[in-house]
Amino acid sequence: MNRLLLLILFVSYSFGYTSHAQPDTTAAHSRFSNSLRISVLTCGTGDELYASFGHTGIRVQDSIKGIDEVYNYGTFNFSDPDFYTKFTLGKLLYYIDKSSFDDFMYTYHYEKRTVDEQELLLRLPEKIKIVDYLENNLLPENRDYLYDFLYDNCATRVRDVFPETLGPAFHYGDILGDRKISFRIVINQYLFQKHWERLGINLLLGSPVDADMSDSTSMFLPDFLYKGLEKATYHGNNITMPNRALIEKVHVPAKPGLNIPFWVFTAVLALLMLSYFIAALSWLKPILNALLLFVIGVLGCFMLFMWLGTNHKACNDNWNVLWALPFNLIIAFIAHRKMPFLRLYALAAITLLIVALILNIIGMQQLPLLEIIPLLAALTFIYIDMYKRNMPTPKPA
Repeated sequence: MNRLLLLILFVSYSFGYTSHAQPDTTAAHSRFSNSLRISVLTCGTGDELYASFGHTGIRVQDSIKGIDEVYNYGTFNFSDPDFYTKFTLGKLLYYIDKSSFDDFMYTYHYEKRTVDEQELLLRLPEKIKIVDYLENNLLPENRDYLYDFLYDNCATRVRDVFPETLGPAFHYGDILGDRKISFRIVINQYLFQKHWERLGINLLLGSPVDADMSDSTSMFLPDFLYKGLEKATYHGNNITMPNRALIEKVHVPAKPGLNIPFWVFTAVLALLMLSYFIAALSWLKPILNALLLFVIGVLGCFMLFMWLGTNHKACNDNWNVLWALPFNLIIAFIAHRKMPFLRLYALAAITLLIVALILNIIGMQQLPLLEIIPLLAALTFIYIDMYKRNMPTPKPA
């Protein structure tokens, strides 16, 4: 998804709708010859976050008419003065754009990303229907849509073109088989080399991404759409020619690298424990307690905002807020005091942390435990200390 900015996570908006009109076949035949070709371009992943999931476009080529263009549903207006506000709120409009094939390919050559082409074996009238559908989508009243990372993106828009234009005789091939795989698992597979980005996305994405994908919903990723097209049929016949690699893949051994978030949080935990058990460092204890609670509180508030205050469907029902308590933002400033209320708060916080772990175990929402285990341990230390310090003082006999 070439223009996909996961920015803070990833990630996610609401379904759009694109209307289309009946094609004028007489005019269409005058625009195209029998050499008209329709193909789907599947672009590989890249080093940048926005390129982590690949991209999909539709190529329309007619050598006799001198046409070679690519329709791309992953375009947005970065110069919009309210870009960041709209993106954060899930209100940023994406739109379909058309460019020359050479211009489209330039980026992928420059970034050394693969491009594979699957040509569709269709009759001329069916190809013209597809072109007319795309051209109608380009009209100002139809071109914009609210982007949704899981359900309405550059790949799902291309996925929907063929059932819409070819009707019920068109069927995608089997993709997942008997496999049960969630959105979160496959997202993590694409981000396995990007540890901070993967952590941020997992913290912001809620339980909807822990649902199992179907063949249809799996095609939110270009690679899965590619698989669906490999064995796609129309009136019972395969409609895709063997893949043609326009930019060959250069094999580079995968290197996941050092999981920096884990080691950063481990260092925080170690420093916190030293402040608890070494008298000379005890002055650090209230500072670290307050700082950690404050940061976790800010994170919890942001998670809650993404859930309740935006259109990002994938951020709904985010049970990370059970351990990243938004109230910690306030508690951070009074955690050093001795108040009976803090004892109850600490007990409740530990209970909610345990509930979050239980939800992880039963699969309701997977937590990024590989990275945050040291962080959860540090929070547990703070809550236990808070509980003990606020125990009632025994009255003298």
